[in-house]
Amino acid sequence: MAYDIIIIGAGPAGASAALFTAKAGKSTLVIDSDQSVTKRAWIENHYGVEGITGPDLVEIGKKQAAKFGAEFVQGKATQLNQSGEGFQVTTENGTYDSKYVILATGLSADLAEASGIQTKPGTEPRIKTVVDADAQGNTSLKGVWAAGTIAGVSMHTIVTAGDGAKVAINVISELNGARYVDHDVLKA
Repeated sequence: MAYDIIIIGAGPAGASAALFTAKAGKSTLVIDSDQSVTKRAWIENHYGVEGITGPDLVEIGKKQAAKFGAEFVQGKATQLNQSGEGFQVTTENGTYDSKYVILATGLSADLAEASGIQTKPGTEPRIKTVVDADAQGNTSLKGVWAAGTIAGVSMHTIVTAGDGAKVAINVISELNGARYVDHDVLKA
């Protein structure tokens, strides 16, 4: 099956992106290597959350995305290739096809570099390399987007989650051919 969007990474950026893409009705696959640095965090600076462990934040985000139909597979993406009008992502467990890819690989630029996507030095402490993405999340490989820490934004969970949402909205908008807005309202 070909997906509309494959998201590589299930930390705050990836799960947030998946929440938006799945809720928008786009077939979404998230490839999760279970290596999110957030899994080692205690978080007290995430708006709307009084305090939470990183593992709990990641699990809640994944459950929110799954509620709207995002699929998750465990594995490390090892290869990203253009295929027809989209992309093929290979993991140690299988190969998956999609129209678009969102890289939300956190601290790891390995897949981007192996795929020929332009990178640049990181500006955050301890982050050596990030994907060279524009403000919308576009990378040097059309159809591949980057969100969160790998895109060069601050690694704070609230910032990476917001960046994942922003990039997802941009991908959805491109798929739809019109600007996408997702506003829920209270039910009376």
